[in-house]
Amino acid sequence: MSSSVHDTTGIILAGGRSLRYGKDKAFELIDGIPLIKRVLYVMEELFDEVIIITNEPDKYSFMAQRIYEDLIKGIGPIAGILTGITHMESEAGFFVACDMPFLNTDLIRYLAKIRNGFDIVIPRIGNNIEPLHAIYTKDCLPFIKDSIRHKRFSIRSFFSPLSVRYVDEDELRRYDPGLTFLININEPEDMRRIKRKCSSL
Repeated sequence: MSSSVHDTTGIILAGGRSLRYGKDKAFELIDGIPLIKRVLYVMEELFDEVIIITNEPDKYSFMAQRIYEDLIKGIGPIAGILTGITHMESEAGFFVACDMPFLNTDLIRYLAKIRNGFDIVIPRIGNNIEPLHAIYTKDCLPFIKDSIRHKRFSIRSFFSPLSVRYVDEDELRRYDPGLTFLININEPEDMRRIKRKCSSL
């Protein structure tokens, strides 16, 4: 029996300019593996189709996945979601940032399992959501376009007309007790801390 998550595309957003990090963090090594590859290995385990959204496609040309540039540049992650939904062949996409080295397959499967009837399935800790570790369906597309048209570039800006399933902390901890899936890399110190964590395991 296939272990793939059906009717969902895995979408890796690698379009950030890494300004705070100072260089392209997607190719920084953790345990000898580039960060983008760590994310990709998990996504390939879960999804039959994986695509990459980046505004520097030449850097990723050695990879076998389909690669797309943002349809609209310079407006942040909402453009990556717009682009991913536009190009994905399935009804839904699981979107993840390329700088999250500790993705949890059980948690991602759970998010996909509870999607039925919802347009968005998204983790929430208190009042904080994790929009780049979430599922969005094709039904989001017209509302994303409307938000962009009105220059509302926050990802939350298109949520209100849609059916959103928030996955709160107690649910998340059932699958990832330490919430390590939330760890991402913004600055060099984040990478140093993650490498120390890995070396202590």
